[in-house]
Amino acid sequence: MLMERDFVEYVAKSLVDEPDNVEVNVIEGEKSTILELRVAADDIGKVIGKNGRIAKAVRTLLNATASKTGKRVVLEILD
Repeated sequence: MLMERDFVEYVAKSLVDEPDNVEVNVIEGEKSTILELRVAADDIGKVIGKNGRIAKAVRTLLNATASKTGKRVVLEILD
């Protein structure tokens, strides 16, 4: 799941004003992996996007890459 973590971190750092505050925590389970994304309070809107479009796009790409491993990947954006 290192590839997925790196992907989320790269995308988040590209979107936010404070890339040093981007933090991705990985929680491994048997059938799924949870990626917790934390960014600065001012940058949450930039990661989510209008009507959640950016978050949805990132989740779609994550699920596409994770389908190769047969595991489910969940992205949680924490505030």
